[in-house]
Amino acid sequence: MIKSAAGGAVVYEQAMSSRPFRFKQFVIHQDRCAMKVGTDGVALGAWVPLEGARRILDIGTGTGLIALMLAQRSAEACHIDGVELDPAAASQAAENVMSSPWPDKVTIHTGPIQHYHATMPYDLIVSNPPFFRHGQAFANTSRQQARHTSTLGHQELLQHATRLLTPEGELAVILPIDEAEQFQCWSAQHGWNLALGQRLIPRPGKEPNRFLMLMSRNKNRHIGEDVVICADNGRYSDIYSRYVAPFYLAL
Repeated sequence: MIKSAAGGAVVYEQAMSSRPFRFKQFVIHQDRCAMKVGTDGVALGAWVPLEGARRILDIGTGTGLIALMLAQRSAEACHIDGVELDPAAASQAAENVMSSPWPDKVTIHTGPIQHYHATMPYDLIVSNPPFFRHGQAFANTSRQQARHTSTLGHQELLQHATRLLTPEGELAVILPIDEAEQFQCWSAQHGWNLALGQRLIPRPGKEPNRFLMLMSRNKNRHIGEDVVICADNGRYSDIYSRYVAPFYLAL
């Protein structure tokens, strides 16, 4: 299930719904995309620091959700490129961009990141990367491709981040807690440090299940307070509401 806001309350929709997902300033059509709008992408797009970023790359852009969230949040002169392996998803992402307020600010590219070459390095790379291990199966092969590390392993993601970023550039990802621990180990092997981290908790009394991470080759480690998504009253918590209020309707 995925969560969306209506009147400040948390309501639920089927994660595989093909209905458009309406935000305050743009609409995500998703009927041709394997991975639908979900909490992970929204949380990453709302959380990632953008200070000083003038060129941003969204790896595995899917519907274009994160790219459009960053277009809304970033400076006017900032440009965002989104790269998507699946042609159907890339086509729909491009349509979502063209119908948004920022058609000149976001460009969608079709193809694997392994073959992507930029004319200039990026200040920031953002990715909601695959986190299911190879061997787990879905009936929908596009969804399997979008979520399996067999198409883009985490070590390979780090290698391409190193290739495409400026020396001071940063990489932002969201991963399940156990995957995040392994990702940090691999990151250290490639000279990356956890510059900023924040764990997400679905609701009070539950264990953290996602880790937002900003990786850097320069900055020191800082772990923020855990963020509870849903409060006891069934509404979004105050801190999570502050993150997503610029995007969700009725917040």
